[in-house]
Amino acid sequence: MKTYDTIIFDLDGTLLDTLEDLTASVNHALDQVSFPRRTLDEVRTFVGNGVRVLMRRALPGGEENPKFEEAFAAFREHYAAHCRDRTRPYPGIMDLARELKARGLRLGIVSNKSDREVKELNRACFSGLFSAALGEREGVRRKPEPDGLLEAVKELGSTPERSLYVGDSEVDLRTAVNAGIDCVSVTWGFRSETQLREAGAKRFIRSPMELLTVLQG
Repeated sequence: MKTYDTIIFDLDGTLLDTLEDLTASVNHALDQVSFPRRTLDEVRTFVGNGVRVLMRRALPGGEENPKFEEAFAAFREHYAAHCRDRTRPYPGIMDLARELKARGLRLGIVSNKSDREVKELNRACFSGLFSAALGEREGVRRKPEPDGLLEAVKELGSTPERSLYVGDSEVDLRTAVNAGIDCVSVTWGFRSETQLREAGAKRFIRSPMELLTVLQG
């Protein structure tokens, strides 16, 4: 059985339920440019590739819309101030993180959120349980490119062969493949199990503590 010493997680839809805060900021931005609001279920399908792509999908016409940059700036400003209003760890996540830490595993986060927001959410929500927390920033290509994931592995002092990536989307699956890292998909996030299977997912967990079973083989 393969032994892992490092577990790296996606953030939105995997560790944290961020959907309500993302939707509130999307709709604030759409209000500013006088376009129709989006529902929670619509925003759920838009996330996964970073906030610029989120707003591109939310605004009719995307970046071709002459109001795009105004809407995007309004989203960024609102989300920076309100990213923790309703955001919480999914049930069972804190218990899982504490257990993994107690077992001596190295824990990290890699997200397409901005690096500043990832680090702030890690500090505020997880109190140091995750030793590396990396987000989108200049010079690092966003997922599904492997840059951030490989950087986290290096920062944690591990190797791709000893690392496992846990995520909730097709973007996470592709990121893991591109990095040469094994992946486990969660079913409580922003994509259904059917969607994940269609994207090539092979291993699933349906509650956080099930990850311990995966680690035990």
